[in-house]
Amino acid sequence: MKIVVVWTYHYKGVETTFRSDEMAPAQALSVAEEISKTGRAKAITFLDEQGGTWTAKELKKYLKEMETEPANVVVYFDGGFDLGRRAAGVGCAIYFEQNNKRYRIRKNLKMDSIKSNNEAEYAALYFSIQELESMGVRHQTVRFIGDSQVVINQMSGEWPLYEKDLSYWADKIDEKLNQLGIQPQYELVGRKSNEEADRLATQALNEIEIDGKIELQ
Repeated sequence: MKIVVVWTYHYKGVETTFRSDEMAPAQALSVAEEISKTGRAKAITFLDEQGGTWTAKELKKYLKEMETEPANVVVYFDGGFDLGRRAAGVGCAIYFEQNNKRYRIRKNLKMDSIKSNNEAEYAALYFSIQELESMGVRHQTVRFIGDSQVVINQMSGEWPLYEKDLSYWADKIDEKLNQLGIQPQYELVGRKSNEEADRLATQALNEIEIDGKIELQ
């Protein structure tokens, strides 16, 4: 999560409002403390990337919680589709830090009622966000990495989205991200760079269930 510090400055009967650049929450608190020392800051507020307002007390509480919650989260996702069986396999590999240690979660799922490969890719992204919710990931920026040009470019706003089936998933994804306070950063990679998530999706199609977590050295 990035924070903008907004403060009203009072000097010789004149008041004006200033906004800082985006910065990490801890840096924002430090800047606010320095501004307060001038004795001329009438009001100081903190704005997150989604326009939410925070007090200094709330930010300090957030930083305390983040010491034990997942942080620096990176998600690789992929979906596979079998036209003959009208089935899809979705998978995700999630890398994160927690309690000064690094971890990786791998998870997949076989799904029915999917109509296309693009829909399977969207379902995979939503599946990964559901996993973030179960992990307790909240109010932070998360990198979502995939090899689907359609999903990455449409979710990032680079391409228009007209298909009804895909819009359904895109709306669900945006709603869930807003609910969790997650700011997504979408990144398109080649298939080879996404082979871990691709393998998980293929295993799901073959009814091989994966659900594991390991500590990384």
